[in-house]
Order: sequence, then C-alpha cells, then structure tokens
Amino acid sequence: MATKHIMYKTQGTCSQMIDVTADENDVIQQVFFLGGCNGNLQGISTLVRGQKIDDVIRRLDGIRCGTKRTSCPDQLCRALEQLKQAPATEA
Repeated sequence: MATKHIMYKTQGTCSQMIDVTADENDVIQQVFFLGGCNGNLQGISTLVRGQKIDDVIRRLDGIRCGTKRTSCPDQLCRALEQLKQAPATEA
C-alpha cells in the first residue's frame, strides 16, 4: 500500500512539529506531535487515526487556543492540507 508522509513545522503553538502519515486513499494512519500538551495531543492523534483527511479538516479547522490565532488542532489541518498534496510512495 502506498503512503504519504510529512513532517510539518507548526507556527504559533506550543507544539513544534507534527509528523503525519496517510494512506493512498487519504485515510490518516498516524499522527505524532513534538511538544505541546502531551495528553491532549495523544487524544487528538488517536481520534483522527482512521479518519479521512477532509473530514478532520472540516471538524478542526479554525479552532483557536485562548487568544492565539491558531491551535494544535488547527495546525494539524495545515499539515493535512500539505499532506494531501504530497506524493504517495510504496512502502
């Protein structure tokens, strides 16, 4: 099965990097956050695993963290938008 993978450098959040992989059908296989609120980000990663990229973007896009203009879920959406454009490679 072919997969897509990126490491996305976040902006404006406590997490610094998102490592995300999806299959050739744009189903999220795994998500890892570097930094940030560990328990919350583990929860988000577990909830989005097995979901279609577009469904996750529709649900999480625009979420803010306090007075910040973005959040870790919103930054995940930015990463997923880039992942959709990434080429799939055979595993």
